[in-house]
Amino acid sequence: MKACVLRAVNDLQYGEVPDPIRKPGEVLVRIKASGICGSDLPRVFEKGTYHFPTIPGHEFSGEIVEADDKALIGGRCAVYPILPCRKCASCETGHYAQCENYGYFGSRRDGGFAEYLSAPLWNIVFAPDDLTYEEIAMAEPCAVALHALERADFRMGFSVCVFGAGPIGIMIGKWARLKGASDVTLIDVDEKKIAFAGQLGFQTAMAPGEKADVVIEGAGVSASFENAMKAAKPFGTVVLMGNPAREMTLSQSVYSEILRKELTIKGTWNSSYNAGVNDWKTVLAFMKKLDIACLVSHRFQLSECNTAFNLMRERKEFFNKVMFVNE
Repeated sequence: MKACVLRAVNDLQYGEVPDPIRKPGEVLVRIKASGICGSDLPRVFEKGTYHFPTIPGHEFSGEIVEADDKALIGGRCAVYPILPCRKCASCETGHYAQCENYGYFGSRRDGGFAEYLSAPLWNIVFAPDDLTYEEIAMAEPCAVALHALERADFRMGFSVCVFGAGPIGIMIGKWARLKGASDVTLIDVDEKKIAFAGQLGFQTAMAPGEKADVVIEGAGVSASFENAMKAAKPFGTVVLMGNPAREMTLSQSVYSEILRKELTIKGTWNSSYNAGVNDWKTVLAFMKKLDIACLVSHRFQLSECNTAFNLMRERKEFFNKVMFVNE
């Protein structure tokens, strides 16, 4: 099959690789669409993955073409990327995102920037027939967005402010509106992102003195970290979601503000995926109401992988969700 293979840091190559071998209990998925996550950029250009070679990609959808149960063939699906050890304390309670020894499609194991992938049936999330493969491929970031909002103990009527107007920030905003937020503000330093968020009907600045019940920090930089604390109302909740690329600092004055306002600070990572709470099933059930198809700004073939990654790295033009589409 064809795939985009990371052979070393800053060495992403398109070419022929062996087809995946399906094991008992797994299904073979013909990948139809795969999104590039912001976290894929440092994987490719700076940090690398956990071993080389690796096929990146953890946001993808496809069609089942082989399975033990032949009735599953033809099923349209997303794939939950975490492969839990099922032995640690977190796994025993169904908190698989906190697994102590997990695998992960796209970083610890070959992922979705390929024509095919074999995955355990447990990781398969079947999608409604009215969704496109591009929409299904956005289940992963959309589940991350839902989980972040749920971590804030959001309630109808709350005001929400999100620092970071990329795809996940916009998805959080859309979830907040769908759940009955009184108002939603998206803040970013990129004027093109702010313009796009404004076109979607979001506030893009807070009035002087205005504060939010829920603030979500999605940029992972110190300035945004501080501003998120300042933007919260007394007794408000701040959820930290942005993945920092370097050390984070917090000034004494803002630290004091956290104390005086008695803020609740929470972290979030990934999404819930178990028998009790499954963000992925919720996302796919509400995908049409969320109306996130408009977030796909660029589509590429796998053979254009370097063009796609360089577009995102160089930031010479506006982009939102960049997607590989397999015909």
